[in-house]
Formats: sequence, structure tokens, C-alpha cells
Amino acid sequence: MPRLFTALEIPRDAALSLSLLRGGLPGARWIDVENYHLTLRFIGDIEGHVADEIANALDRVNRPSFSLTLSGVGAFGGKKPHAVWAGVSASPDLVALQGEIDRICQRLGLPADPRKFSPHVTLARLRNASPLDVAQYLSARGNFSALPFRVGRFVLMSSRDSVGGGPYIVEEAWPLVGADTRASSRFASASDASRIMR
Repeated sequence: MPRLFTALEIPRDAALSLSLLRGGLPGARWIDVENYHLTLRFIGDIEGHVADEIANALDRVNRPSFSLTLSGVGAFGGKKPHAVWAGVSASPDLVALQGEIDRICQRLGLPADPRKFSPHVTLARLRNASPLDVAQYLSARGNFSALPFRVGRFVLMSSRDSVGGGPYIVEEAWPLVGADTRASSRFASASDASRIMR
């Protein structure tokens, strides 16, 4: 059974900026550039009929397209760091979209996510990385910022259990109001390619 989550895709230009953050950290397993995404709501391993109910309910989301800027880097895990990530500049539209998706999932019986929503793009998973190495990596890249990009849709993604996350597959996509549908076609290429190559 695939593991499901809702997410925002990272467009090619922003992904390229993120890819420049790769390297220079012993013990890091870097995420493949085509697998960068921003998780909105982790859903988990669920039965097919529940996945269908969620997809049907997400059809009702009616939020505007918005602009998003990736900026800053950080790590999860404190004294035992287990991941490094790129952050997101404050975005009320992003928080509103995530909140609506979360409420829909809870109405359908999914438990609330115990963690507070912390928008980020995971760059690497860490194994036995020294906190000092992580601190040096972060301080050297603390001023990271990418050009803003337009968020024109959100997606339901699936992942199979694998080392390092991915491959992620877009199962379904919902446009946001006012989105340029031509712009979202440039997102499709990586997931289409992975589907074709199966």
C-alpha cells in the first residue's frame, strides 16, 4: 500500500536553487532533485476507499493561487540531527491551504498530526551526522533564498517504502483559483517520466 500525503511541488527553477545546497555535510543522504516537495498533510498508509473519500473531499478546496519563497535552512533533531531542510518565507495563503486540508482529513476520521505545521523542503536525511558538522553546514548557508514562484496547484502524492524517500508519484492534482494551467504543466514532466519508466 502506498503512503499518501498532500504536497506542493517545487518548480524546476526553485529546485535548481535548492540543488546548490547539496554537498559538504558528512553523513547526509541527499534527496534527488526531482523528489523535492513541500508536505502539506501526511496521510499515511490508508485503505483505497478512504483515499477516494479524501480525494473527493479535496475537490471542494477553493483557495487562490499564491506566491511562495523558499528561504533559510535548518535541521530537525536537535542534538541528534536527522534531516536538513530549506524553509519558506511566511505565507498566510500557505497556512490557510494547509489548515483547510488538515480539517478535511480530520473530518474524515484521520487523527490530527501531532506536530505543528512547519513548512519546509527536506534536502537530506542524516545518519550519524555530527551536530557540529550540521551547525557549520547551516551557518555557511543561512542566507539561502530562492526567487519566489507561483503555486498553482496542490497534489496528492504517494511514496513507496524506500531508502531516502521517493520515488514520489502524483496521484491527483487540484488547481488553485486563478492559476495559470500552462505554468503547472512544467511540473508534470518529472512525475510523468517516472510513470513512463515503470
